[in-house]
Amino acid sequence: MNRRRLWIVLVLAGLLPGCAQFPGGRSSAPAAQPKPPVNLSGYNAAFKQGYTDGCSSAGGSSRRRDDGRYKSDTDYMMGWNDGFSVCGKR
Repeated sequence: MNRRRLWIVLVLAGLLPGCAQFPGGRSSAPAAQPKPPVNLSGYNAAFKQGYTDGCSSAGGSSRRRDDGRYKSDTDYMMGWNDGFSVCGKR
């Protein structure tokens, strides 16, 4: 019985790499936003989203910012400004 379980585990372990996503492969999931190059673990979600949007705006040709949220949410605004300035220097 132990040999049979070991055989099943080995077969399943051999099949798992076939489930992996390879770079350049197609995926049905939407494209994820790039991760900021800094650790934002101590900040709230609004700041993190603002930082990510600001960083994307600094590196690209198009501006990515939720203007309504920028005007009304201080955490988003500070995150956007920080992301734009830090990523713009790189």
